[in-house]
Amino acid sequence: MPQKKLFLLDAMALIYRAYYALNKNPRINSKGLNTSAILGFTNTLFDVIKNEQPTHIGVAFDTMAPTVRQEEFTFYKAHREETPEDIVSSIPIIQQLIAGFNIPILAVDGYEADDVIGTLAKQAEERAFMTFMMTSDKDFGQLVSETVLLYKPAKFGNPPEVLGVNDICEKFGIQRPEQVIDILGLWGDASDNIPGIPGFGQVTARKLIASYDSVENLINQAATIPNAKWKEKVYEYGEQALISKKLATIILDVPINLDEAELKLKPPDTDALKALFGELEFRAFGQRYFTWLSTQQQTHKLISSHDDKSPVTSHQSRVTSPHPPTDGLFSDEDFAPFATIETTSHEYKLADSLENQQALVNELANQKSFCFDTETTGLNPNDSELVGISFSWKAHEAWYLPLPDNYHKTQEVMLAFKPLFEDPKIGKIGQNLKFDISILKWYDIQVKGALFDTMLAHYLLEPDMRHNMDFLAESYLNYKPVSIESLIGKKGSNQLSMRTIDDSTLKDYAAEDADVTLQLQQLFEPKLLETDTRKLFDDIEIPLIPVLASMEAEGVRIDIGALEDFSVTLKHEIGKVEEEIYADAGVQFNIASPKQLGEILFDKLVIVDKPKKTKTKQYSTSEDVLSKLVNKHPIITKILEFRSLAKLKSTYVDVLPALVNPRDGRVHTSYNQAVAATGRLSSNNPNLQNIPIRTERGREIRKAFVPRNKQYTLISADYSQIELRIIAHLSQDNEMINDFRSGKDIHAATAARIFGAALDEVSPEMRRKAKAVNFGIAYGMSAFGLAERLNIPRTEAADIIRQYFTRYPGIRKYMDKTIEFAREHGYVETMMHRRRYLRDINSGNANVRGFAERNAINAPIQGTAADMIKIAMIRIFQEFENRKLKSKMIMQVHDELVFDTPKVEVKEVKSILLDKMPGAIPLDVPVVIDMNNGDNWLEAH
Repeated sequence: MPQKKLFLLDAMALIYRAYYALNKNPRINSKGLNTSAILGFTNTLFDVIKNEQPTHIGVAFDTMAPTVRQEEFTFYKAHREETPEDIVSSIPIIQQLIAGFNIPILAVDGYEADDVIGTLAKQAEERAFMTFMMTSDKDFGQLVSETVLLYKPAKFGNPPEVLGVNDICEKFGIQRPEQVIDILGLWGDASDNIPGIPGFGQVTARKLIASYDSVENLINQAATIPNAKWKEKVYEYGEQALISKKLATIILDVPINLDEAELKLKPPDTDALKALFGELEFRAFGQRYFTWLSTQQQTHKLISSHDDKSPVTSHQSRVTSPHPPTDGLFSDEDFAPFATIETTSHEYKLADSLENQQALVNELANQKSFCFDTETTGLNPNDSELVGISFSWKAHEAWYLPLPDNYHKTQEVMLAFKPLFEDPKIGKIGQNLKFDISILKWYDIQVKGALFDTMLAHYLLEPDMRHNMDFLAESYLNYKPVSIESLIGKKGSNQLSMRTIDDSTLKDYAAEDADVTLQLQQLFEPKLLETDTRKLFDDIEIPLIPVLASMEAEGVRIDIGALEDFSVTLKHEIGKVEEEIYADAGVQFNIASPKQLGEILFDKLVIVDKPKKTKTKQYSTSEDVLSKLVNKHPIITKILEFRSLAKLKSTYVDVLPALVNPRDGRVHTSYNQAVAATGRLSSNNPNLQNIPIRTERGREIRKAFVPRNKQYTLISADYSQIELRIIAHLSQDNEMINDFRSGKDIHAATAARIFGAALDEVSPEMRRKAKAVNFGIAYGMSAFGLAERLNIPRTEAADIIRQYFTRYPGIRKYMDKTIEFAREHGYVETMMHRRRYLRDINSGNANVRGFAERNAINAPIQGTAADMIKIAMIRIFQEFENRKLKSKMIMQVHDELVFDTPKVEVKEVKSILLDKMPGAIPLDVPVVIDMNNGDNWLEAH
């Protein structure tokens, strides 16, 4: 009998590898889906089946459940960057493809894919299998034996690498493969946040393990280590090395059994694969795969022995057909190679003399509009300088204007171009114009005229996609621009400045940007009309650009001294809470360790009889769990307070002072206009949206945001319950509209209706429950979610929801109607026709479809609120300009606007706000503005 050959694939290692292999040249299909990881993984899977001809195969995945390592050691993998969204969205599709190949997915809650593979590999070892662990992860070297091999996939055109016992021993400089864990115990693993011993690299680890055989022996015999420095480190970090070794050890007793029948390679479900390849637009791959499949049948190599109960039995006639089942779906068309500057005819000129500069000025003066792009020394307009500017007004033609390495000389050169930028009759085109406008402001140039921003145009056309120029060029023009890294190198300390690049080289890079952006504008402009988003573009997104540019340039003053004092206070309070927790526990322990905390709370203090456990059988100490136990023991409140104070100090209080710009001593946040698919603005450096306001200590941070001087005050104007008012308007629910019109407390009125009580009989607890329903129900909150939030039985939560929809039937009708519209059209829209596309609204997967349905209800509400405050910002900004006020709009946070205002202008500004904000979008209910002013943001809010 032929030897049984088992391939066990480490899914996430292969998915990450595929994604990053194509990261600089991603595969994007016509629906905007990044298929890089999907295509790469599928190619890898096919190559294994075709070239290695395994008899058995399985693909191992991690699960969402916490692992035994994470439960015991919170720092494990704690510093890993968040998984890229494109990978997250690819995983369910990859799993569908694996199912289409009729290959089992292997996963066990509480364990990593490594542990699943390790356990099955060792079981296979006992059943005469030759097992290949397919991964790029070095940790698997510890499992290698005579019949368990490490299979590293092909890379850079080289064949796959198969590593046996001798290979692993030679690679790590060890005697036995299992010593890999000793090497890792000393060396550590930065990707998994396994610390090892600081300063010990692979070379040091190899030498020590060669001499002492194991970490344990090294620690026990530390006194004999000849190198004094190494000896000291082993004494100091020996325990850490043992923990690191434990973390690096692959678990071999996962509760999973090797099922030979399930793992046996079976014929694929061709119907499922055909549909998936078609949906993903894998035309070339589909052609290649099905042609191979047909050839396999014709040469009698197709695997025919399979379980008669296999779900693919009914598909055998299709699998063994003499012709591949393409039915015209697949063609020879492959992913066409991108055009580049080398393969595209173009004419890029350099304005490096007075004569050429005057020629450029003359050309620009004759244009109805032109595209321009600035080259700068950095990405922050508030601390960067101009290096040059490119211009284009005809596809494949552009100019590049290099500028001197001196601010005043650059201003002199720009005097000839200033009238063109400030000419309101000449339109200006760009990609992320806010940045260019902000840069030019520092050179006393106010960009005027009709604007067209390709980033914002695409944001309205495809809000869920990426909007950077390189991506847009590749997706819409099949053109790959010159990369910035090819000029100045990768990000980091060794990256060059744009000023170091010679003008002739920089000319092609810069001129290409303007040329490509112009071509994108010509492509996107008609699409805005087709999608009924041109008015939104012209009336909201474009007029908002100068508003945000002004706010960013203005910045806000921070009281650094107040933050430093607050940091000291927090440190003292954290220490005090720590001591109180230790006193309650009767012992000192690591409060940040879920494992140690769980043992204290549930083994030592026994605060509940049946504590909740995770799937790995560890005690759960999550915030949700602890919040429900606050009345069980005083220590719970203190633990939650400890966590809150520690996060506040490390995330906000100690970070904000470092963000103060040395130019003017102010913090300049950057507003992101094309990030949130709902239309909301976001911000970063700092992220103003995340500054906490729910706790007293959190609100203290707002004290540090102060006016520019004592003659000024901060005014805060906040839309009150705006999303609920929008719900009332959109749903046209008579009861809710009447409640708002009569000025009732909406949450008390809701409580009265759903609990059948008079308004003056509504208790605080009833109002709390009604408030949770009001803010949650229209966003798809289920009875389970409401029960969790309110800590009430699910039956009670379900009854509250039933009563809610009985009393407010218009809201139920609106929700159903919105979902129905989304299913028919594939999108929903705000009152201003901002669209949110929902391509999964008709998905056969209930979870995926449910998520799309919740977005369908949420997007018109959140999006209308976003449009409303944007319109208000534009009108207020323009009114300030018209009246030549000194007041400045300086912050936008959720539904709140903040102004730095001379005290003599307070009355006038408040009058403007009350005039411009409520009527930004007319509603059928009153729009209320909460407004105040004070010596800091907290006082004003």
